[in-house]
Amino acid sequence: MRLSNNLMYQNSVNSILNNQQNVNKAQEQVNTQKRVLTASDDPSATARALLYTDRIQANEQYSKNITMLTSRLNTQESVLENIKGSLEKAHTLAIQAGNGVYTDIDREGIAEEIKSIQSSVLDLMNAKTEDGKYIFSGYQDNTQTYSLDSSTGKYVYGGDQGQHKIKVAEGVEIKSSDNGVDTFEKVNARLDVASNDGVASGGITSAKVYVREQAQFDSFHKANYNADPAAAVGANTFNIITTAGTPNTYQVEQGGSVISSGSFEGSQIKFAGLEIDISPVANGQIDFTLEAPQKENILNTLNDLIAGLTDPTISQEDYEQVLAAAMIQIDNSKNQVSLTQAGLGGRLNTAEKITQSNSDLDVNNKSSRADLIELDMAEAITELTKQETALQASQATFGRLAKLSLFDYL
Repeated sequence: MRLSNNLMYQNSVNSILNNQQNVNKAQEQVNTQKRVLTASDDPSATARALLYTDRIQANEQYSKNITMLTSRLNTQESVLENIKGSLEKAHTLAIQAGNGVYTDIDREGIAEEIKSIQSSVLDLMNAKTEDGKYIFSGYQDNTQTYSLDSSTGKYVYGGDQGQHKIKVAEGVEIKSSDNGVDTFEKVNARLDVASNDGVASGGITSAKVYVREQAQFDSFHKANYNADPAAAVGANTFNIITTAGTPNTYQVEQGGSVISSGSFEGSQIKFAGLEIDISPVANGQIDFTLEAPQKENILNTLNDLIAGLTDPTISQEDYEQVLAAAMIQIDNSKNQVSLTQAGLGGRLNTAEKITQSNSDLDVNNKSSRADLIELDMAEAITELTKQETALQASQATFGRLAKLSLFDYL
């Protein structure tokens, strides 16, 4: 093959250009610290690296979600702690109101304090998130959680039983809120009789039935109350048959069956935590009915307590019943709030563990991506040096070829 001057020049120029391109690529790899600059450099590694990039970006979003979740749960925890503190104060005031030497004015003073507590608790139960959503309204978080129904004088719940969730990892969602039903509505009211006025017959003309030993009565109520909607009328009515004599005796019947009996002194029968005052002591019968178990939110409990404290006509027996109901229901409300707080704590612990897990996963994903596309600096600098040397050799060779002339050999 005959080599012309043009061909030698062209080959030399091409060699220089190729070496310049290799030097530029090596320099860019060093500058970007990436081995794969374009998909054509390593298609397989590029595709796998994109998968790791997607996972890394998903983890970044999960981290933001966990931050939002933690913020909301901490806000809710703070609100619940403040509610519980207010209820503890209300419980102390209810105990204080039982002081026998307090006058009506003293009771009214306590009622004013409880009104203030009730207002504070209402504000807390209607607390909002940072974006203006009601914390305890469930999915209806644009609806005020609690409001006063002026027609009944009762505070009613305006939300639903939903609980928002936030995704914090692949396949993992954590509840970011608690609704008012679970937190405030599922509070057991004090178990009681349907009426303090017993139905008297025979020689007895009047009877009063009061719960005095709550624990004993609770056990009796739970053991004997018939909750079947199809139960016969009077299924939860009990008959106390009295016989005057020495001693006076009684027997308790339910549906014609005797369930208990005993004797009593004076005009007072004590049975299953109940205290039944009869007048006169004679042969006769007193009927009383168990009240159905009920739920009551704390706002209405405080309403009833305020009403009892500010009623100057209330009898001492009825006043004591109001205080007993208030103290039991305030305690039950605190316990329900504590249960919700326990659930919050568990979710916060779970979020913390998932944060650690996501962080470890993020490190692994970034390391795997780096192995695919990032650069070994020592190897890259060696490659750059090699390409620069090749370029210098090409340039030197071209210089020598450019000076060649046939006249030099004549």
